[in-house]
Amino acid sequence: MIARRIKQQVIEALDRQAAVALIGPRQVGKTTLAQEIGKKNDALYLDLEDIDDREKLLDAKLFLEQFEDRLVILDEIHRVPELFQSLRGIIDRGRQKGRRTKRFLILGSASIDLLRQSGESLAGRIGYVDMQPFDVTEIGAEEGALNKLWIQGGFPDNFLAKDEKSSFALRRDLIRTYLERDVPQFGPRIPAETLERLWTMLAHCQGTMLNASRLAAGLSLSAPTVTKYVDLLVDLLLVRRLRPLHTNIGKRLVKAPKVYVRDSGLLHALLGIADYNGLAGHPVVGASWEGFVIENLLSVVPPRTLASYYRTSAGAEIDLVLEFPGLTEKWAIEIKRGLSAKPKKGFYNAVKDIQPDKSFVVYAGKERYRISEGVEAISVSEITRMLLEREHS
Repeated sequence: MIARRIKQQVIEALDRQAAVALIGPRQVGKTTLAQEIGKKNDALYLDLEDIDDREKLLDAKLFLEQFEDRLVILDEIHRVPELFQSLRGIIDRGRQKGRRTKRFLILGSASIDLLRQSGESLAGRIGYVDMQPFDVTEIGAEEGALNKLWIQGGFPDNFLAKDEKSSFALRRDLIRTYLERDVPQFGPRIPAETLERLWTMLAHCQGTMLNASRLAAGLSLSAPTVTKYVDLLVDLLLVRRLRPLHTNIGKRLVKAPKVYVRDSGLLHALLGIADYNGLAGHPVVGASWEGFVIENLLSVVPPRTLASYYRTSAGAEIDLVLEFPGLTEKWAIEIKRGLSAKPKKGFYNAVKDIQPDKSFVVYAGKERYRISEGVEAISVSEITRMLLEREHS
């Protein structure tokens, strides 16, 4: 159940560049996708979490030059960050021999760390493809599948689990894996209990403005330390900071970012919510749906699309503003959990402020219809389809 569009993006990137980095959270399906591509390219696969494979690269230049005519897949590249410098020399020598594409497929589970390492050593030699958990374009538009994706999240094992109880247990296990194994690899030594409390606090604050001082008080830490820990969760692709829209319209704007646990299934597991019955009456239900819709939309927007939210001190607000590449078009998106798509006055005031080209209210219904002049009600499945068509146009 691999996204065909992600696979195609990787194939096209390999046709352009000597190295391609496939970036996404742990257990999202990067290895499965890479191995599927590798079978058709006679690729050499190296898992750098395996000590035997790491030892093969003690002299990376000597080992890899034996496979200069094959695609090499390097999984969990963060385990050997010093490898990037060697890859640069190998790629440059290959170019001198006329080999300019399909040299390395690099898999990484942390965006900023990987980008920093590769950006310093492989500038002009590497392309990037993001791989997110399942989205609505992959699981179908049926209401049961959509609710399952919302409740259980998009990580493949969690979504495909045999029942809700098994999915919940898998999500709790994944949280422990991140806290006890992955976090120590990428950041300073952080007590797992402390980071879990922070992650859970962020879950309770889903869709609200990030207030590091308030979080710090609850954890008996300093605000800068909390900010550093949040940065790490963002780098691991587990938390999203949605920036405020910066625009010069003479209004007093809210300037703090909003924060979301990116995968709705992990959000629910952090809060102890195992099924729809538990979620339906929970205070987080509206914010959970909002974050779920935002992640689905941002998984299919064209590259270089700018995402933000808009809010003024007077109460004008838009949940998501999309500015497409080149700033040629702007969409305003309000998100409602329910069958009523009627937005509040604050949304209309915000639309007047920023003058978007299109305005939508994404709601839980299926029909698309006009609410008022310039504002349409639309389902999450329909608007993701529109964004995919835009990406391919």
